[in-house]
Amino acid sequence: MINYLTGEAGSRTVAFIGILLAFAATCLTMHKCMNLLPKDHGRDFAVDGKKSAGKPRGAGFLFVLVFIAAALLFARPARETVIYLILVGAAMLTGFLDDCAKTPWGEYKKGILDLIIAVMTAVTFLNFNSSEVVFLLTGKTIVLPSILFGILAVVLVWVSINVTNCSDGVDGLSGTLTIITLATIYLVDTLAAGEREDGFSYLILLFCVCILGYLWYNATPSRLLMGDAGSRAMGLFISIAVLKTGSPFLYIPVALVLILDGGLGLIKVSLLRFLKIRILTKVRTPLHDQARKVWEWSNTQTVFRFAIIQIMLCAAVIYIAMP
Repeated sequence: MINYLTGEAGSRTVAFIGILLAFAATCLTMHKCMNLLPKDHGRDFAVDGKKSAGKPRGAGFLFVLVFIAAALLFARPARETVIYLILVGAAMLTGFLDDCAKTPWGEYKKGILDLIIAVMTAVTFLNFNSSEVVFLLTGKTIVLPSILFGILAVVLVWVSINVTNCSDGVDGLSGTLTIITLATIYLVDTLAAGEREDGFSYLILLFCVCILGYLWYNATPSRLLMGDAGSRAMGLFISIAVLKTGSPFLYIPVALVLILDGGLGLIKVSLLRFLKIRILTKVRTPLHDQARKVWEWSNTQTVFRFAIIQIMLCAAVIYIAMP
């Protein structure tokens, strides 16, 4: 964390209060403002998609704004971190405008906007950090050419935004998986590098408690939905957090359930649309629809079992990261 959180008298108390206030402010904002959000129209092709019709959606607009405000008030972010906060806000806003639209935005439009944000994120990271990559399993470090690192960073950010977005379809699922992923990144980074001076580690905790405030109202049966405003911002923040560890390939194990749940559908549709190749013809995607429709898991079972798998993977990663 930044120096003021560790050196000045009472600074850790301020940080502690900041976390509590971020959670309380998220809960209060959700309670007071949920009826101002656009209403969900239901989804024709998703399992139980019609059950979400009429619920407020776009709650990501609220908890991301609370997160940004808490970060500015309690984290004293460095210039690099301020840029990331702006980008997270931009990802949230593009998603929220889609949530508010009477006709959903096209896939290409959203994909291009995600690509622009991904490029800006990669450029920002390289401007303030090296292109060094640490492999957690072996401890080996290599330095990639900046252009190659930038291209891989763009891919990471774009993928993270979209798989997280696609995994949002069961009450509490994407938010729970995001918290597990971010908490693991925080622990691994703290074990490997200690407390960072730029304050980003503290931002991870703030983001997690803001998601928890949202989950208070999204637990089955949900009262509101995060929409693209929340899922896109969460995906972006995950990618930034993993880049800041210096071990970008850490993303694969700590977000594997998100990758499989949301990513298989992207691959399936892309191969069919552009190459006319059919795969996974007997598997429903996202995988959470396969779990509920074919395996007959309840929503609660789906969330718990997906979370259990991810926690197991993260426990192994944390053990590897221990000095």
